[in-house]
Amino acid sequence: MKILVLNCGSSSVKYQIFDMQDERVLAKGLVERIGIPGSVLTHRPAGGDKLVREEEIADHKEAIRLCLEALTDPHYGVIKDYSEIGAVGHRIVHGGTFPHSVLVDASTKEAIGELEALAPLHNGAALRGIEACEAILPHTPQVTAFDTAFHQGMPDYAYTYSLPYELCQKHLIRRYGAHGTSHQYVALRAAALVGRPLEELKVITCHLGNGSSITAIKNARSYDTSMGFTPLAGLTMGSRCGDIDPAIVPFLMDKEGYTPAEMDQLMNRHSGVLGVSGVSSDFRDIEAAMAEGNDRARLAWDIFVHTAKKYIGAYVAILNGVDVLVFTAGLGENSVAAREAICQDMDYLGIGIDREKNQVRGREQEITSPGARVRTFVIPTNEELMIARDTLAIVQAQAR
Repeated sequence: MKILVLNCGSSSVKYQIFDMQDERVLAKGLVERIGIPGSVLTHRPAGGDKLVREEEIADHKEAIRLCLEALTDPHYGVIKDYSEIGAVGHRIVHGGTFPHSVLVDASTKEAIGELEALAPLHNGAALRGIEACEAILPHTPQVTAFDTAFHQGMPDYAYTYSLPYELCQKHLIRRYGAHGTSHQYVALRAAALVGRPLEELKVITCHLGNGSSITAIKNARSYDTSMGFTPLAGLTMGSRCGDIDPAIVPFLMDKEGYTPAEMDQLMNRHSGVLGVSGVSSDFRDIEAAMAEGNDRARLAWDIFVHTAKKYIGAYVAILNGVDVLVFTAGLGENSVAAREAICQDMDYLGIGIDREKNQVRGREQEITSPGARVRTFVIPTNEELMIARDTLAIVQAQAR
């Protein structure tokens, strides 16, 4: 069966199509600047020529139609027609208390819509992607894979907030986490690399990028994670503030006259390393500015590194040790400097990385220093493959 995996953002659609017989990627692509001047589709068939189409793309329905046209193009395509797509899997950032991936139906869509306020940069776009597929591929089953699902195994004391219990129950307020598909994939891959079942390992996974989260894994499940009720919590991120004193929110609303929506925008889109540095939300730009002597860029970098080290140390404590540390996602996979800075002076915890082995970008490698107790890896994440596997399993189960 061939599975199409979609990751819809507010102005973008990423896609991959897999042949699940051997889990091979047949093609991948990206549509950028949806609804914005300068829209472009970049399509890359495996082993073939790249296709770039620049044209105005008004909405997600048009974007997905262009993706499908590229997949069936006589020269650049990898399938003959839409009927070869056995199912579509969608990445959904916030799935509330859904404990696993599910088949799309009316109740699923309703739940995703109701959770949009908890992931304002993602859930609405994902729902538009689902509805676009319903219109274009009306007979193709669709599956939703939730970033929050892996974290549903956390103990109650890890996900419960110290607010009045009745309010938390009424409004479903709890720690949900995010990036669960990524954390699960790299943890499983790390277990395979060390040759032990994940159930026997204590693992800390660091998904570091424009959005960042760290997860403590025990008994093959998330035991605690840095993101919370929304993806705003935890580490300092590209444009998100991460953990702050909650009293700052009403304080700034009072002093600056911000509405709740404006305060939400401030914390989600104008804070983090962007807000501190005044340079960029992209860590590559931050590293470049630091090299030029920009003190605010250095401060933003140091804050990010400090918060990452704090979470790793805290999770070593709650796990009562750690066997494996993993770096993944854009920054975790590609920034030699970030991994080195985070792991510096952590030898007391048994963590140490080899400088020469750490000179790796975008590929799988162990970077543990000689004599370190904790095995440390760079493992490129593959959320799309995890989504494709879930999609295949659910569609096959439905057919039985």
